[in-house]
Amino acid sequence: MDCLFCKIANGEIPSNKVYEDEKILAFRDIAPQADVHVLVIPKEHVASSANDINAENCEIVGYIFAKIPEIASLAGVDSYRVINNCGDKAGQTVKHIHFHILSGDNLSEKLV
Repeated sequence: MDCLFCKIANGEIPSNKVYEDEKILAFRDIAPQADVHVLVIPKEHVASSANDINAENCEIVGYIFAKIPEIASLAGVDSYRVINNCGDKAGQTVKHIHFHILSGDNLSEKLV
């Protein structure tokens, strides 16, 4: 599989890491959409998008959400937005499930 995020998780492509453990990796986005923009991915390619979450792989999503407050704190923020783009029309560009942690003064109030 030629997956950008799998290559980052495997250390084949460098990243600006914020957090890493045996299950997940959090790193700064190379094209940030906010003052703070961190991506959180499972190291294992368990799903391409939220559409693929099921009973067999949902545990990692729960694990990611349990770690997000710690990751946000490590990124220097205590107020943030978590976003998952699911599918091409929603702006998903990498087909490896991931979550965006966004924070900063330039977040639009209209974006939910």
